[in-house]
Amino acid sequence: MAREAELDLVEVSGNATPPVCRIMDFGKFLYERTKKEREAKKAQTKIEIKEIRLRPKTNEHHRSFKTRDARRWLNDGMKVRVTVRFRGREITYPELALEDLREIAAELADVSTVELMPAIEGRVMTMVLAPSKPAKKKTTTSDTSKSDTPEIESSDNDSEQN
Repeated sequence: MAREAELDLVEVSGNATPPVCRIMDFGKFLYERTKKEREAKKAQTKIEIKEIRLRPKTNEHHRSFKTRDARRWLNDGMKVRVTVRFRGREITYPELALEDLREIAAELADVSTVELMPAIEGRVMTMVLAPSKPAKKKTTTSDTSKSDTPEIESSDNDSEQN
């Protein structure tokens, strides 16, 4: 039957009794499967981690620049790693870096959540912030007009009843 139709006889489940086979164009099947896999790979979202590097002596002005960048990245849906690197005897005062990290987390609390609490590893203290809401996709004008239409109709009905 498969030869007459110029197709392939493919064994779907060989362990079943009786074995299950299917008549299909196997080359076309493989092509479509790889095409679906490529499309699925394109649709995946890759979470990018950006990093802000500070020192315990970084002043408020420079820190504000870095938190502004972090806010932009978090709004774009990226995670942000905030690291404080200690040099020399700065390691004896980790509470200064911990205070800086807490201030940054408080500044960005409206757009982020702390995913990894501040932890010290060697001469580096690290904290990871994740966006609190997923990145918003831009809506098209046709989508917004559809959502506005029922509201306009309901307001017309209200004015007719009054």
